[in-house]
Amino acid sequence: MKRLLALAAAAFISLPLAPAIALDAQPGAPGAGDPYFPDQGNGGYDAGHYDLTLDYDPSSNRLAGVARISARATQALSRFDLDLVSTLTVRSVTLNGRPAAFSQSGSELVITSALHPGRDFSVEVRYDGRPTHVVDPDGSRDGWIRTSDGVFNANEPQGAMTWYPGNHHMSDKATYRFSVTVPSTRVAVANGDLVSKASKGDRTTYVWDSREPMASYLATVSIGKFQLTDTRVGGYRVITAVDPKLADGAKDFAERHAPVLDYFSSLFGPYPFSSTGGIADHAPEVGYALEAQSRPVYPRVPSESLLAHELAHQWFGDSVTPALWRDIWLNEGFATYAQWLWSDKQGTSTVQSSFDNAYARAADDEFWQTPPADPGGPAGLFHDPVYDRGAMTLHVLRRTVGDDAFFRILRTWASDHKYGNADTAAFIALSERVSGKQLDSLFDAWLFKPGKPSL
Repeated sequence: MKRLLALAAAAFISLPLAPAIALDAQPGAPGAGDPYFPDQGNGGYDAGHYDLTLDYDPSSNRLAGVARISARATQALSRFDLDLVSTLTVRSVTLNGRPAAFSQSGSELVITSALHPGRDFSVEVRYDGRPTHVVDPDGSRDGWIRTSDGVFNANEPQGAMTWYPGNHHMSDKATYRFSVTVPSTRVAVANGDLVSKASKGDRTTYVWDSREPMASYLATVSIGKFQLTDTRVGGYRVITAVDPKLADGAKDFAERHAPVLDYFSSLFGPYPFSSTGGIADHAPEVGYALEAQSRPVYPRVPSESLLAHELAHQWFGDSVTPALWRDIWLNEGFATYAQWLWSDKQGTSTVQSSFDNAYARAADDEFWQTPPADPGGPAGLFHDPVYDRGAMTLHVLRRTVGDDAFFRILRTWASDHKYGNADTAAFIALSERVSGKQLDSLFDAWLFKPGKPSL
């Protein structure tokens, strides 16, 4: 959830020449081809695993990092890019254990290579600097957002490049390992499972494993004076981190997860990750929460509806991730509808009343002018039509095909695309296949056309 609640050229480093490159080798594309963020991500390779070793000092905002990336070339490469802001200085790059020539320009780290298609390779980047956030087209901040005691780290849609190099488009998922060293007065929390915690002098290193593939915008390393708990609640390993300023309101934070996950599992299929939990930080200036994979980040203790929204994202957005940013309704519309389902389950409001309240907007309201399946550009990604019109589309689909077919569609969607990417066309095709109905007019009116659809 990103909806509001409430690089100039750098130096070129000359290093020994790389081995001879095949005549058909070409540079990898400097972007993944997303129309909303053309420079995001890169072409020519597929990242498989990130091993990130980070050392951070909150008082000076100094970050020293080593990123070890395992990948596979998808073409003959003469060079390839990683996304990294130039405010972080790259000190060295090795490719398959050998020094590699590189340059930094804007948000691109360009590495000279000699790679054949289908070849596995490893690249190590050593870098340091004082990371900062970026400002998104909608005016919000994401990336490395400093707080009074550390970092609120939320990266949708473009913040990952502010703190580590990578192929930062959602279409290239990978597994992760984080080793984060901070002053012992701080706690470092990341995705996945806490593997170890070790102190030396006045510094403590936290190691986290995220073994299921993850889009980079869902990665987090959040740092603060957190109260960290790692416990089992029901059938789940629940890891939570709470800012001491929020402790009084978060005494049952861990216990609140299991009932929501049990209910969603009954509707959508098994919870897709090895652990769950959340990070409740005191960050009132941030203004949004984010569904970081297995460990959502909140700027305050979440309400019941917000908790349900972010946990629903673990199926819709985190496990099954859109192929392009314009398909963000597959995240936010689904999570909003799940939020309505949870409110109905609790008896606070029915799904139908949630739909009716949204539909009550006047026909000339600007809300109806943005089709959720293509909100017009990056500035519209996290506006109400994507969330509420997206959820309304699902409710109209449910009323059209019936409960049995509708929930089979959602379960099949979550199962067939688990840990992968999918787009709106694939969801429409699945809906028609499972229901046996022709649904073009429904999706055309609710997803693709401006204007208030008729009921």
